Amino acid sequence: MSDILARLADVLEARKQADPDSSYVAKLYAKGPDAILKKIGEEATETVMAAKDGVAEKIVYEVADLWFHCMVLLAQQGLRPELVLAELERRFGLSGIEEKAARAG
Repeated sequence: MSDILARLADVLEARKQADPDSSYVAKLYAKGPDAILKKIGEEATETVMAAKDGVAEKIVYEVADLWFHCMVLLAQQGLRPELVLAELERRFGLSGIEEKAARAG
């Protein structure tokens, strides 16, 4: 796998210091968490619609948008994608039923 998530996280962190007029991400940060969450909701809906259309290129494009905005949220919250990857690694090999039961208990 590529190190693109770590590189993107570094850029998103740097955008916290950028002028909102010079950067889309800086503008999202300036608008606050609700704007970021709204954007994630929009991108999730667009991902669902692309999946229903069944066009691979559209699905990939929309998932990339969704992941990007989730990365913005992580950065805004002071979190790194490595934490999400570690969580996925922790879950690897567990059945979904077992993982869900572990969270409930």
